[in-house]
Amino acid sequence: MDIQLGVNAAPVAEGIFEVIVTATVQTKIKEKTVFLAEVSQAGIFEIRNLPQEQMGPVMSIACPQIVYPYLRGNVADLIQRGGFPPVHLSEINFQAMYEQQQAAAAHAPASVTQ
Repeated sequence: MDIQLGVNAAPVAEGIFEVIVTATVQTKIKEKTVFLAEVSQAGIFEIRNLPQEQMGPVMSIACPQIVYPYLRGNVADLIQRGGFPPVHLSEINFQAMYEQQQAAAAHAPASVTQ
């Protein structure tokens, strides 16, 4: 079983943001795909009077932690309704994921512009 997880955040209006958590769950037997589920769960958040340097952690840690339990439930339900045993996604440490992304970005080679 292969599980991929992603988080995307975008402004919708002044002080209003949409945070989308996406899961792709694929199961194969040998080279044949048994099932492939791509599920996105979104939440709309009103965030005002927060310093800009705190927006990244809020959008990448706090908001996904609120949305993720709904995604987990929907993935399990979708796969079970398809006639397969439900897939229970494990808990995710969004803070660790955010810190890894920040560390990777800090060590990525800077693009050269002329």
